[in-house]
Amino acid sequence: MIFRRKSDGLVIADKAEKAETFRTRLLGLIPRKSLEPGEALWLEPCTGIHTCFMSFPIDAVFLDRDLKVLRVERAMRPWRLSAFVEDARSVLELPPGGAEALAEGDVLETA
Repeated sequence: MIFRRKSDGLVIADKAEKAETFRTRLLGLIPRKSLEPGEALWLEPCTGIHTCFMSFPIDAVFLDRDLKVLRVERAMRPWRLSAFVEDARSVLELPPGGAEALAEGDVLETA
């Protein structure tokens, strides 16, 4: 799955996976040692995340139903809790720096 910024087509992730099963949602990125540039994990539905048991930092992008960016948490280190984002519908987890070009109000699209 590919995530792009709708306004200019900037690719945010070109190797995104959706966590769809109980197991993939439960484990998330915990089994991984890192995320490579272009990789991402999309959690839907989701209003908040944690990085407990993870061994690397991530950028977390909180999205509403229309994939509008509500909040960006950059370089979340292991053993941290994100804010609860009430209107969020999903979270896109990216490698550190993966959300560098994003700001609140940007709208993403998938392909």
